[in-house]
Amino acid sequence: MLTRVPLQAAIGVAATLLASSLAMAGHTDDASPWQRDGHSAVRLLAGSRSGTVLLGGIAIQLEPGWKTYWRMPGDSGVPPRFDFSKSDNVEAVTVMWPAPQKFDDGAGGHSIGYHDQIVLPLRIVAKAADKPVTLRAEINYAVCEKLCIPVEANVELGFNNVASTEDGNLRAALDAVPKPANIGDPNPLTIRDVKRDGPKNVVVDVVAPEGSKVNLFVEGPTPEWSLPIPDVVEPGPPGVKRFSFELEGLPPGVKPDGAALKFTLVGPDKSYEFNTNLQ
Repeated sequence: MLTRVPLQAAIGVAATLLASSLAMAGHTDDASPWQRDGHSAVRLLAGSRSGTVLLGGIAIQLEPGWKTYWRMPGDSGVPPRFDFSKSDNVEAVTVMWPAPQKFDDGAGGHSIGYHDQIVLPLRIVAKAADKPVTLRAEINYAVCEKLCIPVEANVELGFNNVASTEDGNLRAALDAVPKPANIGDPNPLTIRDVKRDGPKNVVVDVVAPEGSKVNLFVEGPTPEWSLPIPDVVEPGPPGVKRFSFELEGLPPGVKPDGAALKFTLVGPDKSYEFNTNLQ
């Protein structure tokens, strides 16, 4: 049966389909295709194009029960590695890290990372604001359930749109990055004090809302440092959640005195990053 459609209606339908296809094309331009392996997928996200400093992201999806690692993986695991050197019109790329979680690693220790899905924000500095920017990333990471599997992906994306459909996702990821703070800041969640307790033990006193679950992570001044995850000391002083860790995992021949340490304090809703020199 042949159905006749008035010309005006047909034009309206065609315009709707064209607008829909353009919207889909715009969405596609703001994210690279997923690069999939057996248990995860990864792609790049592009924020709005404005000036020489751009916001992008690395999105990783994980199968249920699988995880990937933070920049410091904990007692086991492999930190992700990124190479952006083949990009066009890119001066520098800074990877930012949303607050991670702590997991049992199945061997009596703990690893640090993410599950389900994560977006790592990227701060991208273009060499020239008036020229096209193409980000090319070689990404090496590991996905783990009971065993760890290495993954390598090569992804590419141009930053072309003045208004990106991924801006909301990128802002949410940026909001999850721990905010800079100073020891002793009067926040509801903060580090009150960091002190030595003997030659090898460090004690960190944390103030946190009553009943809240809090994790504390510590990093040394270079990736060659492999400090343990601080443990909660029970019982702690009244009104304080006390953590401690041993000065282990230092590079050979290095002394800890005066070392620049980075603490990441993760609460249920807020997270902060503190830099201090060990006394």
